[in-house]
Amino acid sequence: MTAHVHQFLCLKDNFGVLIHDSATRATAAVDAPEAQPILAALAVLEWRLTDILITHHHFDHVQGIAGLKSQFPAARIIGPAKEAAKIGHLDLIVSEGDDVGIGALQTAVIEVPGHTSGHVAYWFEEEDILFAGDTLFAMGCGRGFEEPPWVLYESLLKLAELPRETQVYCGHEYTLANARFALSVDPDNTILKERAAEVAHLREEGKFTLPTTIAIELATNPFLRAEDPGIQASLGMSGADPADVFAELRERKNRF
Repeated sequence: MTAHVHQFLCLKDNFGVLIHDSATRATAAVDAPEAQPILAALAVLEWRLTDILITHHHFDHVQGIAGLKSQFPAARIIGPAKEAAKIGHLDLIVSEGDDVGIGALQTAVIEVPGHTSGHVAYWFEEEDILFAGDTLFAMGCGRGFEEPPWVLYESLLKLAELPRETQVYCGHEYTLANARFALSVDPDNTILKERAAEVAHLREEGKFTLPTTIAIELATNPFLRAEDPGIQASLGMSGADPADVFAELRERKNRF
């Protein structure tokens, strides 16, 4: 059994992602930001779409569902129970701790509210792969649109507890902008400086910066390091509750 992940751009900076089980030839799209690029990728790879894993209800993650279903009417639409009414037409609703089969692959559902109230992530434990949607980004995190900051912070801490080798795929190519903000609040982090330079080089060459890993994010993502004395000092919040530090980081990023 082998999982293959194919990543490509949709819209302006959304990622389209396919995960394919070579044993059964089942293929899932993670979110549906735009139908045509996803259909084109499926055609080139000669993969059949069997499932669509929706992380949250935002339009840039669901607007391609109808186009995909028109070409693959048997594909299951899978999404969070807490956002089922907003997404509509889900074939399978999922919640924390549920397991979903994509062919012979198994993914665990992790509820990660904050960006939206019912946001979920999909963790393929055996393959060390996480699809985080818009909750965790490389060196960043999503805006907390529907919940207070501490809710989003707790969701990020939940993801941070996954195995360090876990590969993390995110909903958007935001890494370069996130690196610039991270350096503004964590300027003495040598690992972060090296990573920011690498990211700048990748983007100059038109290459993607994802996937990242949990280990890399723990070392360089300020939103996972709100307890770090250096970051707290740079914010003038030494000794503060990490949840409060996180809230200040998120507010500063909103204005950055």
